[in-house]
Amino acid sequence: MFIAYVIVVVVTIAANAGVAAVDVLRPALPLANSAEVGVPPSWLPWLAALKAAGAAGLLLGLLGVPYLGTAAATGLVLFFVGAVAVHIRSRVFHNFAFPAGYLGLAVASLAACLLVAP
Repeated sequence: MFIAYVIVVVVTIAANAGVAAVDVLRPALPLANSAEVGVPPSWLPWLAALKAAGAAGLLLGLLGVPYLGTAAATGLVLFFVGAVAVHIRSRVFHNFAFPAGYLGLAVASLAACLLVAP
């Protein structure tokens, strides 16, 4: 079970760190996607910081602070539930797989943290 926990959490860390970096770099596609669902460009750095904090918290959880990892996973679940809700509210479904996929990773990480953490 520990190996599955490590794999799921490492994939979630990489995915969230990567998307946070993309949000900071502000290429055209994320700007267009966020505008389409009504998120102003000025929010992107803050949203990127939340994703990066979630990734950092998961990493610290792997490195021996399990409750921080669980808290980070919980925060990412809440973040991506919000992202999915924004997509549903805006009726933007052509790129719905992205927030839903990140939500799936966050839920899997939270489940793994809860099963493995003391």
